[in-house]
Amino acid sequence: MQEISVSELKTRLDNGDDIQVIDIREDYEVEIATLGGEHLPMGEVMDNLDKIRKDCDVIVHCRSGARSGNVVTYLTQNGYDNLYNLTGGILAWSAEIDSTVPQY
Repeated sequence: MQEISVSELKTRLDNGDDIQVIDIREDYEVEIATLGGEHLPMGEVMDNLDKIRKDCDVIVHCRSGARSGNVVTYLTQNGYDNLYNLTGGILAWSAEIDSTVPQY
């Protein structure tokens, strides 16, 4: 599974790179904290594969990186080669990049 650190993601966002960030957490989690990416709950991923871009790197994240890691692994085994799991998820983002993002 390909992974990306929060510092690498921050650099790519700051550089304006053409990437897609997908948050697979549940609605109530997004209400608590967000990185601003597209919201596609884990349970809806398979019904919305058309929303996952194939023409750029796609960074998938959750709270800690476990659920998003499972999604990235599954989709990679099923034909995607441009997906990256955000190591440590939104918790790492809050701890290392932006402490105003609540941890929960």
